[in-house]
Amino acid sequence: MTTIYALSSGHGKAGVAVIRISGPAAGDALRRLAGTLPAPRVATLRALRAPATGEVLDHSLIIWFPAPASFTGEDIAELHIHGGRAVIEAVFGALGAIEGLRYAEPGEFARRAFENGKLDLTEAEGLADLIDAETEAQRRQAVRQSAGALRALYDGWRARLIEALASIEAELDFSDEGDVPGTVAAGSRKAASALRDQIAAHLADRRGGEILRDGLRVVIAGPPNAGKSSLMNALARRDVAIVSAEAGTTRDVIEVRLNLSGFPVILMDTAGIREAAGAIEQEGVRRALERARHADLVLWLHDATAPDRTRPEALATERGARIIEAVNKIDLAPQTDTGDAIPLSVKTGEGLDRLIAKLTEEVQQAADVGESPAITRSRHRRELERCAAAFDRFLAGDFAELELRAEDLREAAAALGRLTGRVDVEDILDKIFADFCIGK
Repeated sequence: MTTIYALSSGHGKAGVAVIRISGPAAGDALRRLAGTLPAPRVATLRALRAPATGEVLDHSLIIWFPAPASFTGEDIAELHIHGGRAVIEAVFGALGAIEGLRYAEPGEFARRAFENGKLDLTEAEGLADLIDAETEAQRRQAVRQSAGALRALYDGWRARLIEALASIEAELDFSDEGDVPGTVAAGSRKAASALRDQIAAHLADRRGGEILRDGLRVVIAGPPNAGKSSLMNALARRDVAIVSAEAGTTRDVIEVRLNLSGFPVILMDTAGIREAAGAIEQEGVRRALERARHADLVLWLHDATAPDRTRPEALATERGARIIEAVNKIDLAPQTDTGDAIPLSVKTGEGLDRLIAKLTEEVQQAADVGESPAITRSRHRRELERCAAAFDRFLAGDFAELELRAEDLREAAAALGRLTGRVDVEDILDKIFADFCIGK
């Protein structure tokens, strides 16, 4: 296997940059740059020299992690150098001149850790989420997952499932022996039923973990000139949408990411919904309704000065998403009866605090996963649904056909195995690890 190297710290000028080297030639590369290997896992100050000329490139803290006690399970060397661009390029140049070394691909260090049994797939995905975390709630969820919370849950289910499967296979293989009674299959059915109920409860999570990872999708919708773009700018606290008194200014969907009390939100401003005259505006309205149908939350904004404040039936959402209503421009119509809608004036700021508090409450409820391990990716949900379907076939099947019932449990076990990467995951490895940054 080749030896790889890359910058594991952030790009750009910094006080310290970390270069990681992993593979069978890592120790030789460290000797050629630093002279000798330091004691394992002890940070040691050394001068780094170009192997070809002996020129000092930098004075660096070096750390040596011999296999298998390293992140990847291979020999790893770390160079903690000064973070100037010229220093980094000089060290890269020296490493690139050493035979057997090459620059790492995105996620290649983490993939080697997986292949060497240091991480399972859920832990690797949690590590990627931790690197990408933008809010405190995302960080907490990613820390739990990268520490093995999902792996422990799924491996526990798989162990119980294999035990039930073993009982059935024992009855198939040794049915003529007296110590393998026919009630073994019945016990397996009871165990499978209990597992099926736990998986069903895990799936019935309202997508909280996925919402927390990806962000709650909030669509601002309403008639033209209701103040949607102004509200978008007010919530984002910067100008992200063009504001104009001309109806139909917003034609496409504009997105911005927000952090509400530690929870991620994707806020979308859409075209005003009305009977549009032009083809471009019609397309904008179509896109607005499409985004609303797939939203987690719709904020419908009325205009207090408009005679008709009826919400269109076309706003129905496929996910059964909540719809919050607000009435804007109450500074122009202070006597307006807003009913259950939130009275609001984006211009004066009146009602904004109440609206933000309501949005925060909604995102907290939607993304509240508690302390239990949560499904964080569609891949997890897909495999769990396959597992549950196999359990359904097992429980509904004829137990006179034990061979078929055993096959149902094998399919369920395979689905759980694919979650953590135990079996049959070659087709998804490239996708998972390509999402990592280079150097991780």
